[in-house]
Amino acid sequence: MNKARQLFLWLLLMPMLLRAEPGNGPTVTSYTKDGNGVVFHATDGAKLSLAILSSDVIRIWYDPAGTFRRNNPSFAIVNEQLEAPSEITVHEETSAYELFTPTLRIRLNKTPMQLQIFDKWQKLIFSDYQEKGHVSDSTAKKAYKLLRSDELFFGLGEKSGPLNRRGRSYTMWNSDRPCYSTTEDPLYKSIPFFMSSYHYGIFLDNTYKTRFDFGEHSDNYYSFEASDGPFIYYFIHGKDYKEILSRYIDLTGKPIMPPKWAFGFAQSRGLYTKEAQTLEIAAEFRRRQIPCDIIYQDIGWTQHLQDFEWREGNYNEPEKMLATLREQGFRVILSQDPVISQNNRKQWAEADSLGFFVRDARTGKAYNMPWPWGGNCGVVDFTLPAVADWWGAYQQKPLDDGAAGFWTDMGEPAWSNEEDLDRLHMQHHIGMHDEVHNIYGLTWDKVVKEQFEKRNPNRRIFQMTRAAYAGLQRYTFGWSGDSGNGSNVLEGWAQLRNQVAIGISAGLGGIPFWTTDISGYCGDIADYPAMAELYTRWMQFGIFNPLSRAHHEGDNAVELWRFGEAAERNSRSAIELKYRLFPYLYSYARVAHDTGLPLMRGLFMEYPSDAQALTVDDQFLFGEELLVAPVLKKGERVRSVYLPQGEWIDFHDPKQTYFGGKEIAYRAPLSVIPLFVKKGSIIPMMPVMQYIHERSDYPIYVHVFPHYEEETACFALYEDEGEDLGYLGNIASRTLFVCTTQAGGYSMDITPADNGFHQSDSRNFILTFHLDQQPSQVIINGKKIKEMKEKKLQERAENDFTTTGWSWNASTGECLVKIPDQRKKINITLK
Repeated sequence: MNKARQLFLWLLLMPMLLRAEPGNGPTVTSYTKDGNGVVFHATDGAKLSLAILSSDVIRIWYDPAGTFRRNNPSFAIVNEQLEAPSEITVHEETSAYELFTPTLRIRLNKTPMQLQIFDKWQKLIFSDYQEKGHVSDSTAKKAYKLLRSDELFFGLGEKSGPLNRRGRSYTMWNSDRPCYSTTEDPLYKSIPFFMSSYHYGIFLDNTYKTRFDFGEHSDNYYSFEASDGPFIYYFIHGKDYKEILSRYIDLTGKPIMPPKWAFGFAQSRGLYTKEAQTLEIAAEFRRRQIPCDIIYQDIGWTQHLQDFEWREGNYNEPEKMLATLREQGFRVILSQDPVISQNNRKQWAEADSLGFFVRDARTGKAYNMPWPWGGNCGVVDFTLPAVADWWGAYQQKPLDDGAAGFWTDMGEPAWSNEEDLDRLHMQHHIGMHDEVHNIYGLTWDKVVKEQFEKRNPNRRIFQMTRAAYAGLQRYTFGWSGDSGNGSNVLEGWAQLRNQVAIGISAGLGGIPFWTTDISGYCGDIADYPAMAELYTRWMQFGIFNPLSRAHHEGDNAVELWRFGEAAERNSRSAIELKYRLFPYLYSYARVAHDTGLPLMRGLFMEYPSDAQALTVDDQFLFGEELLVAPVLKKGERVRSVYLPQGEWIDFHDPKQTYFGGKEIAYRAPLSVIPLFVKKGSIIPMMPVMQYIHERSDYPIYVHVFPHYEEETACFALYEDEGEDLGYLGNIASRTLFVCTTQAGGYSMDITPADNGFHQSDSRNFILTFHLDQQPSQVIINGKKIKEMKEKKLQERAENDFTTTGWSWNASTGECLVKIPDQRKKINITLK
């Protein structure tokens, strides 16, 4: 090859080489202070803004044009006033600028521009990768960050695959993916927030299509990028994952608490769309004594999309139906879609004349959206303020009839995936679809929630959504969409296993109240006996979802009794366990509201220093005290379970204990859910009821698994009215149980604290101490109480609110203590 040709090829390839490898980045020349932050100026005209929101949270905004313009305010961030602002001091050195907070050292190297953040011990925890910290090309921006060989990543909300995102790439573009695979991406929700094992999290607050590469293409750096829009991200430091997540929630808003009945079991089906059918299903639940609180009505309940009118012929007396179901303890949840069918001529013409549809930028007319149901539709523009009251008036009609809430379905909007490029011509009130797509469902859920509360004062909303963006927890709950194996429903085991990791990761994205579709949504069920095992195991996992719903597509029935006597018996037992655990579950629901911490927690979250716990994504902690290891393989009757460090007690056989830090082989026939209690725990429970709080004076069964000598076990039981908004003002009841293990026995303190609410004037605490030996005496508030037979004590548990007593069961190692709950401090001593 001659030299001229070599030179020509070199000049041709040089730009690509410069893009592929690090080159000379810009130099920072000066800075200006801006309120609680600093703006740094670079030689290429770019600017980098660092806003100190707290000692541990920094807003980083890179703008290659240096204008810091944005089309719309943040849809996710609701609070940047995390701490009182303090004077910012910039320390200038020859080669860098430095800022300090009480916990962080922030360094911006001048040539080339490179951002680095150290903790207070001077350990580097976050850094731009060489000079490529921030790059841009046309409207796109990208950040490259240093990747350590041992760095792990968790988060991004509902994503398929392993919990640890290291070595993989992900896209944020809300997508309608029926029967999605165990590796498919993107899915329905976009939550661009992740956490690193180096004690920081990153939230990229950009609603355009964004991408995250956690080392798939390099062992030296990871990256995140946005196709357009302002490049704003938040650095969140914390001592552990729980603290980082709580600080993310501080930024994006606390989760709303569901009504108490939302934590009961829910039954659904794609063709639950008829009055007689709904009443029949409800009656069968009660006849078979299977607890159930909710029955769903799917998309076909309406006369037209989305007029909120009951379908003629399917519903003859909907108000009477709803009243009957309420008397039986059922709530009815209705589907709604964000569109108006063209077949719905009256409402379509109304919305079109008012300009309430998303427009087609090419024609100026309402965008003609193909829809999976009801023919072509107009897409309602929820970013237009005038739409809110209009939509609210329509959705109020079935609520006035007695419906209890909604599930907002297909808010991606449906059929608007990456390959559907024509959708990018949709023009919303606040911008084009490429900016609005990922927050379309969020704007809809915001309207649904705010209109519900406006028209139903002091009443909690039930709203469960499929498509969402960061911050959804302020308005709604979540479910994981159309899971399952559509090609062969019997081969849905991999999808079931994948739902465990998706549920855990959903909680990391601010979705503490979540459910899978128990049975998997996809696939025709032709052989119910053959499906019984998968159904049972999905149920045993699903009852440990905070919200638990059985659902399947079309007219594929997934009520318990369809799958045979054994499946019905084992599934009923699982549901009954969920109801028994309601006091524990609801107490953690309050924790989720206060902190954002999910109820389903990956082992890595509670045991971040346990190397093996970091790799487990088919088990989870339910709160802090319970470990759930659902059986996820066909035919498996002995399941390998990893128990983290500590001592663990078999929930089903408390005399059986295991030492943690290793795997055990645990026998799990179809009737058993592998479930373990951490030693040093207190678990409050209640009797089985046919619906949540069928009675208000039920006893609280407090199971005490004492700690080691001179150590304590404790639990804060939380109770409130359950359906109103009083919890926002802390109108609630709390009861603190603290059990201290002493040299000669145990001391239990029960300390009530009521603020405008207590559950009942007449109820008992039944404390069950799981012990190695029988106490010689039991003393309450300094007075020795009488021992009685266990049967007699149990008989008095629900109707005798004056006497105390205790019993001992040698075969189970249980000491039961009965004491009336008189909302006074109590001390119980076991000698």
